[in-house]
Amino acid sequence: MDITKFKSGNFLKQTAYKSFSPTKIHQTWEITDAQLNQLLSEANRYLGELNGLSQVIPDIDFFIMMHVIKEATTSSKIEGTQTSIEEALLKKEELNPERRNDWQEVHNYIEAMNQAIEQLEKLPLSNRLLRNTHETLLQGVRGSQKMPGEFRTSQNWIGGATLADATFIPPHYQEVPDLMSDLELFLNDGELFTPHLIKIGIAHYQFETIHPFLDGNGRIGRLLITLYLVDQKILLKPTLYLSDFFEQNRQLYYDNLSIVRTQNNLTQWLKFFLVGVIQTSQKAIQTFKEIVQLREKIEKKDILTLGRKIPNAQKLVLQLYKQPFITIAEIAENLECSIQTANTLTKNFVKLGILKENKGYKRNQLFEFEQYVRIFTKN
Repeated sequence: MDITKFKSGNFLKQTAYKSFSPTKIHQTWEITDAQLNQLLSEANRYLGELNGLSQVIPDIDFFIMMHVIKEATTSSKIEGTQTSIEEALLKKEELNPERRNDWQEVHNYIEAMNQAIEQLEKLPLSNRLLRNTHETLLQGVRGSQKMPGEFRTSQNWIGGATLADATFIPPHYQEVPDLMSDLELFLNDGELFTPHLIKIGIAHYQFETIHPFLDGNGRIGRLLITLYLVDQKILLKPTLYLSDFFEQNRQLYYDNLSIVRTQNNLTQWLKFFLVGVIQTSQKAIQTFKEIVQLREKIEKKDILTLGRKIPNAQKLVLQLYKQPFITIAEIAENLECSIQTANTLTKNFVKLGILKENKGYKRNQLFEFEQYVRIFTKN
């Protein structure tokens, strides 16, 4: 089908409201819009550069972990959860009790994402995998009573206090299994000659339109983008997350999804989506380049001034990539050294500007790998 001729679906009369019944998407899509083709080419170029960079950076998994934490905090923020990257990096007991529920939601997202990436080695990108991920996402947090791991069996809505004043009413729950089966087929049909970024752009729109769960649809729908790119080997590492772009352009995000349903304008949504891929890839590339520069400075200049402490200093730097907030006791444990040795090394790292005492948390004397954290909070 030519994307410009797409018909999004129909509003169906229910008992006291009209729900939206979307057109199924399992087919080949043709691109005839010149600007869309140009954006697609540019998005593929930056995505390829990001993928290549992720394969040549040593210890890349440390830095992907930070990407995942940033994605978890941003994606959860869109849903109203207020936890910063800095808070997400702390242990739960370091936070005030009133902040711990939001912290847990973010960490559920991290666990759900890591679990989904791991399951892709054994399962296709399927409804089963999405349900497993959803169950982990809602475990023991807000929404835990809303059928974790199961497609909804009642009507939901977006915006408004009730169905009567809702901004958008997704399809009736009886349509959900069939629509999700169609989406699953579309994602996994290797014989459809549709560019991957167009395919996942359409799939994300369709998932958000179906809204198959009672809660957590936004987070699962955004995670779906990264999972697809990894599953199709477009990215060999999970390095692209669009939540930050969607959060910064939140109203445009909702508006562009909406005009597909109301004006059949799938082209405009895909243009917005591809701009998101381009800008997010550029930021991720810049982030990795800044990490390389920071590593060069610390590992090949700063810690080489420490003489016989260099072996322990090298171990500590690697630990800080995984744990940017750390106590002296944790340093001693990780390096298998005495508290006195850990304390001396910490003082050396503070003098070199690698660590900075973080006085915002009183439970323990806490030190922050500030330059490293700032790369992710800035970019």
